[in-house]
Amino acid sequence: MDDPLIDDDARALIADLTVRGQTVATAESLTAGLLAATLAGVPGASAALRGGLVTYTVDTKTALAGVAPELLADVGPVAEPTARALAVGAMQRCGATWGAGLTGVAGPEPHGGHPVGTVFLGVAGPFGAEVTRLQLGGGRWDIRLGAVRAAARRLRLLVEQQ
Repeated sequence: MDDPLIDDDARALIADLTVRGQTVATAESLTAGLLAATLAGVPGASAALRGGLVTYTVDTKTALAGVAPELLADVGPVAEPTARALAVGAMQRCGATWGAGLTGVAGPEPHGGHPVGTVFLGVAGPFGAEVTRLQLGGGRWDIRLGAVRAAARRLRLLVEQQ
């Protein structure tokens, strides 16, 4: 039976990375490892997935992904610079070609002035690093799943452009 979490973008991302001899790693806050788990569900993922860091708390963003405490004190855990630092940290700490960083607000309450559904997706790779801000709807699960799907789609697009 196919895993309902694994969509075409996740499958294509693993295939594209494998063909290119490239790898990916994640640092995930609101998704708590769901992106890494989704990619790991793709047959052959071991050729491309280096690992994933679950950085659900502020202190683990620093301890695991190397996000500067000063950055977190300045902008907070849900911010564009934090997502960028998570992506770069995942890439560097896991020795991957690509890194993805996800942070945001899954709810049920707003956090740090951000409404529920706010997601910052950082991607780091050979080109440098970028961040995309998303505003997703639905409940906690919908927001988390939407963030994972958006990350797989964005990573796939960037890998294909290199």
